[in-house]
Amino acid sequence: MHRNRDLNVLGIESTAHTLGIGVFSKNIKSNELDMFKPSQRGFIPRELADHHANIFADVLDRALNKANITLKDVDLIAVSQGPGIGAPLSFGVSMAKFLAKLYKKEIVGVNHPLAHIKIGEYDTGLKHPLVVYVSGGNTQILYETKPFIYKIMGETLDMGIGNLFDSFARKAGLEKPHGSELEKIAKKGKYIELPYYVKGMNISYSGLYTAAIKALKAHPLEDVVYSLMETAFAMTVEVAERALHVVKAKAVLVCGGVAQNKRLQQMLKEMAEENGIEFGVARDEFNRDNGAMIAYTGLLQYDIFGPMDINTLIPLPNYRIDKIKDVLM
Repeated sequence: MHRNRDLNVLGIESTAHTLGIGVFSKNIKSNELDMFKPSQRGFIPRELADHHANIFADVLDRALNKANITLKDVDLIAVSQGPGIGAPLSFGVSMAKFLAKLYKKEIVGVNHPLAHIKIGEYDTGLKHPLVVYVSGGNTQILYETKPFIYKIMGETLDMGIGNLFDSFARKAGLEKPHGSELEKIAKKGKYIELPYYVKGMNISYSGLYTAAIKALKAHPLEDVVYSLMETAFAMTVEVAERALHVVKAKAVLVCGGVAQNKRLQQMLKEMAEENGIEFGVARDEFNRDNGAMIAYTGLLQYDIFGPMDINTLIPLPNYRIDKIKDVLM
């Protein structure tokens, strides 16, 4: 194990709509980002990659300047290796490898969900929590059994909860088709009955999505939005609580983009309090996709596994967190 906490680590995140670049050295030195703004068409992979390419130099400059270092001062480059959308993910990995070769730096590829978890633990101080990971492409209940080895206690069988909200928002014709906009609308709504799909330790959101779209024909938008979010969150909290009793964790951490939702935070906090355990959620800056989480997790990974071979480091669009050992070991 290297255990060298004095390294300057540059982290690059490009798995989806956000290009994030951050620097970690003993603590977070910078965390700069630029987010692609989707149209009603949603996210087009090539448009995401083009966006990242256009603003990469500017975001990199801002991250380095804020950290008060240059690329020559960087000791290690960490890049999000997946999961993610092919084109933007590949762009980020290519740029990381280019910089590593040009400046002769060591490099590591980081699992994106793992980075959300580790920065969440860093920001909250929680130790060995049950993890509720909620993002655009993923919804999983996770528990670390050994360092960097996670057991998936339960997960979505179809779409991620963030994708559920964004897809509904586009279908409903919202000018800003995003979950954060739905959160505002939901505050004005009242509950209508929507289907609830929990299958053992797993969740299915696609039926809920279809029913919510149909409900728009008979109910006000705010009522449908409120009911959609309440139902989706209740399903998620139910499987989390079930997993909690299986692993007997002393804390629960919610992380990922959807973890910014205050109602979900409230429901999980109440569940944690009822079970006499700690609850934690990182600041919004670290729950949205960002480069600092990649830099920090890259350092943790480097401590255990050392650098990766730059010639075999490739983007992994379907990089599941339970496959980390297959990539690193």
